[in-house]
Formats: sequence, structure tokens, C-alpha cells
Amino acid sequence: QVQLVESGGGLVQAGGSLRLSCATSGLLFSNLVMGWFRQAPGKEREFVAGLSWGGVLYYGDSVKGRVDISRDNVKSTGYLQMNNLKPEDTAVYYCAAKSLRTVPPRSAREYDYWGQGTQVTVSS
Repeated sequence: QVQLVESGGGLVQAGGSLRLSCATSGLLFSNLVMGWFRQAPGKEREFVAGLSWGGVLYYGDSVKGRVDISRDNVKSTGYLQMNNLKPEDTAVYYCAAKSLRTVPPRSAREYDYWGQGTQVTVSS
């Protein structure tokens, strides 16, 4: 059974930091492209960051320079470090995975597996 479980969300003041984790099971993690997306109320799901097994990195324009995506193939876990958070970063954050791709897709439709999401709230 494939599972992606996010953790690390919460309430933080503007300018603060959070580190989200995405623990996976049921997949060969080393073959996966990992992606992070977010969705605010009334808005479409937005690409935040993606990282392939080969180290290809993409970041969304709205977060570039403030987030860092990484992965631990031993722990089968992906991470999203978010710094200098702003109120507009408030959203539910989702991790996603796709097998056998060399570059991380920016479209949510291209991912096969999703976590349940974790809420990030940034207060001003």
C-alpha cells in the first residue's frame, strides 16, 4: 500500500520558518520524483518545489529563494524547508510523488501519489 504522510505544518509568525516532512512507504523511493504543492482556499493547487532522484531541482516563482527541497533516500522521506514565511504562504501543503521521471513535473496532474496535506498558517 502506497502512503505519503506529511508533517511539520503549523502556525508561525511572518518571517519565521517551518520544515515539512513527507514520509513515504510502499514505493521504491530512490526512483521517485518528489513534489510539493500548496492550495489556499478558493485557489488552484500551486507548484512549490520538485526534486528528482537525480538531483534536478525546480522551484515555484512565488517561493524561489525562500524554500529548499531535499530528500533522504535512506529514510524514504522528502523535506521542504521554508524560510522567511509570509502571510500569503498560508495554505494546505501537499507532497506528491511520481515514479520513473528524470525531471520533476510542475503540473499536479502528472503526479500519481499524494499525501493528505498539512496546514501552514502564517500570521502577520
